[in-house]
Amino acid sequence: MKVAWKILQVGLSLFLIYAGIQHFLKPVFYEPFVPHFLPLKTTIIYISGIIEILLGIFMCIPKYTKTAAVGVILLMLLFLPIHVWDVISDTPAIGSHRAALIRLPFQFVFIGWAYGVKRFSS
Repeated sequence: MKVAWKILQVGLSLFLIYAGIQHFLKPVFYEPFVPHFLPLKTTIIYISGIIEILLGIFMCIPKYTKTAAVGVILLMLLFLPIHVWDVISDTPAIGSHRAALIRLPFQFVFIGWAYGVKRFSS
């Protein structure tokens, strides 16, 4: 069981690092996801990318794995309202209602994934 969770830990870490890098390579893609009432959209996109990269890196350092997993849970909970809004919005940022409906449950998958990493990491 621990080996499986170690593989899942590395997978989540790589996913976070990849996703964080995408914030810098394609910031325009992420702009519609930032609520319209927030200023400095590009700065928010870059900061969230940095956070994702750092969480991914720290998840691979045994001393910080549990803390990083909690950080991932909190980040996914922070992003959850954005994904819910995308489902009920007339014009979803992701492009379509179907895509928004498919993406929303993945927030819970990531939360569960991070929780499992926290619980089963040594």
